[in-house]
Formats: sequence, C-alpha cells, structure tokens
Amino acid sequence: MEKKEMLMEIYSTMLSEYGGQGWWPLRGEYSPAFKKRRKTPAEKFEICVGAILTQNTAWKNVERALSNLREAGALNRKRMEKMNGGELAALITPAGYYNLKARKLKEFLEYSGPIERNSMLRIWGCGPETIDSILLYAYDKPVFVVDAYTKRIFSRVGLCSEKAEYGKLQELFHRNLEKDPKIFNEYHALLVEHAKRFCRKTPVCAGCPLGGICKKAGNAIKKTIKTRRK
Repeated sequence: MEKKEMLMEIYSTMLSEYGGQGWWPLRGEYSPAFKKRRKTPAEKFEICVGAILTQNTAWKNVERALSNLREAGALNRKRMEKMNGGELAALITPAGYYNLKARKLKEFLEYSGPIERNSMLRIWGCGPETIDSILLYAYDKPVFVVDAYTKRIFSRVGLCSEKAEYGKLQELFHRNLEKDPKIFNEYHALLVEHAKRFCRKTPVCAGCPLGGICKKAGNAIKKTIKTRRK
C-alpha cells in the first residue's frame, strides 16, 4: 500500500470510528464548526496561550489554568502584558511549571514579527509542536502538528521509526496529503483521540479500528495471550 493511500485509510477509518473532534476547544467546549470559520482575535489569543500551557501537562490542567485567567480578566493580551511574572504564574499554577510557563507567555507577548513558522520558532520556550499548534489552530495555516501520539501510532503501523525526528515525520504528512488546514486539524485531533482510546503506551489492541493495518498489533495480542496463559 502506498504511503498516501495508507495515510488516507488511517484518516478515514478514525473519522468513521470517532467522528469529527471539534478541535481546538475554546472556553472548554469542542465545536464541529471550529475549523470552518474565522477565529476572533480573542479566540486566537486563547489558543496561543493554551498551546504554550499544554507543554508537558494534560489538557484538563490547562483548562483549569485558562479558567483562572478568564475569571481574573487576564485572558487577553493587554491585561496579561501588564501583569508581572509572579502574578501570571499564580494564575496558571494548575498547568505545572508555572514560573517557566509564565516566562514563556511573556516572551510570546513580546513577539511582534510575522505569523510565520521560521520567525516564530525564535520565540524563547516555543518549539515546533507549540508553534505549529498556534499556526494550525489559531491561524489556519497548513502545517501538520506532530506530537508523541503521532510518533507512537505511526511507528506502530510501520510508517516511521520510534525515533523519528519531528521534521521528518511532519514531512510525511506534508508530502502525501493535500495541504488543507481543515484536514490537518481533524487528522491530528483524531490521532490524539485514537491514542487515548487504543494506542496507549501499553496498547489496547482488542477492538482497535486500525488493527488490520498495524504491524505491532499481532505481536501485542500474542503477548497478551501468552501472559494470560501463565
């Protein structure tokens, strides 16, 4: 099976299994209309903040931090720019690494360059995954977001190695899929959902919708059966 064909089969299978994911969540809500409309400046800012806060933590913790910012009237650029690092850190404590993330937010606020990947990657504390999330979800730029879930799933189905570099894995999607932000949006969101349900660190292969094309599925099932027999 060609890479393009395999990528589209994975996408269509997950979409059929899980439905549209409505990413990016705004004000704690997932909306099917999200990727079909322009975002307001306030929504773009919330996405940017969320993309930074979600580094090394679960989204539920980010939602708590965003809620704190919203209740304090600080989930907007003007208010956040006036806050000192300590005040900001206190509000985003639920997201973890709050002092570090407060600095990252401050560094982001100081950026005044173009909404362009190479330029934005110069922002201190914002790596490829963070910047690509901002570009895709806030600004509808056709860049595919690669995360740990992406690498886990695609190494198991045999499309990359477990140690694949970010750029090389991203290139797999850019070369073989239409460069449409709506598709990239939905595909990444579906991969996250699939990783949570089936392709966990210890995979749950029974009932996995991608089991038919996954190279690791058979081995995992055999190991499970062998363990149960002991």
